[in-house]
Amino acid sequence: MASSSRGLTTVLQVVLAIAILALAYFLYYSITEPYAVVERKKEVTEQTRARMDQVRVAMTQYQRTNGRFVSTLDSLVMWIKSDALMSTKADSVFGVGFNADSISYSPRTGKMFILALNDTSRTQTYLLTDPDSKDYIGTLSGDVTELNAASWE
Repeated sequence: MASSSRGLTTVLQVVLAIAILALAYFLYYSITEPYAVVERKKEVTEQTRARMDQVRVAMTQYQRTNGRFVSTLDSLVMWIKSDALMSTKADSVFGVGFNADSISYSPRTGKMFILALNDTSRTQTYLLTDPDSKDYIGTLSGDVTELNAASWE
């Protein structure tokens, strides 16, 4: 009788140990998985803002060269590729491994950034927005103090 009671105790201890391990795994997973999602969103936001900053730099260079802002992002990409000065110093301006074809697309979903121009005021301004967030650079109001200002700065 004592041996069957001892066997039952051992089986119960094994079952409880397995239950504890399973619950510990689910607890660990329930803590780390949401954190990983938050970290991924933060990383994508940083990538998107960096890409928008690259567009801002290119728009500024285009404006300095041509005296006006480019009207479309496709035109900006073509200018970066065809301008001799921009193509030779692209790695130093935008970073090593820069790909001009991807500059106008958001890393979040691959949608193209939205560019709007205000050329009716005395000073030409632009507004570059990310279609997947509330991030933007510039203004359409004609206020030159907000010309190259980013919403996150």
